[in-house]
Amino acid sequence: MVKYPTGSAVPYRASAPKDRGFWKKAGKRASFSDRGMTLEQQINESNQYYLNKAVAVVHKKPTPIQIVKVDYPKRSKAVIREAYFRQASTTDYNGVYRGYYLDFEAKETQNKTSFPLKNFHEHQIVHLHQCLQQDGICFAIIGFMTLERYFVTPATFLIKCWNDWQKNGKSSMSLEEIEANSIEIKSGFRPALPYIDAVDQIIADRNKQ
Repeated sequence: MVKYPTGSAVPYRASAPKDRGFWKKAGKRASFSDRGMTLEQQINESNQYYLNKAVAVVHKKPTPIQIVKVDYPKRSKAVIREAYFRQASTTDYNGVYRGYYLDFEAKETQNKTSFPLKNFHEHQIVHLHQCLQQDGICFAIIGFMTLERYFVTPATFLIKCWNDWQKNGKSSMSLEEIEANSIEIKSGFRPALPYIDAVDQIIADRNKQ
């Protein structure tokens, strides 16, 4: 099933759970990662929060599919039995914020020390480069899920690492490299991942240049 615009069946939570002791867990701010949410679910919840607050309009892109076979076990119910991807997708998310076009990919890993570049596809790197040429704000949100650490990594750095991989065979970005070239964001509640804070920093840095 292609879900749009949120890209997830997880509903937006307009209010905090009744068990408010949860948010005081271990004497620190509780995170959505504590609840076992995937990176995509955290981003989708954040996007819904930003939309409701009129901060930004960002959606997960639907994956284009070609339906080949559909069964109708009931008159009011259809079941897709066979389908295939019509074309390679670009990146996961796009939208607009303060007049800026946003385009980004979301990737997570269980690795604790590095992020494999093979998790990105060449057509995604090309797409990010093309969007940068049109002055878009482009990046990747990388989640080290075991460490519960999240980074907004500018596309310029990602593209450089990808090109180095193609030329020199260095197939991953170390955690130290990501720390030095990204903006770390903390998982929390409303929004689950405040990536717009990092976008503000990217915009500020661009304006300084």
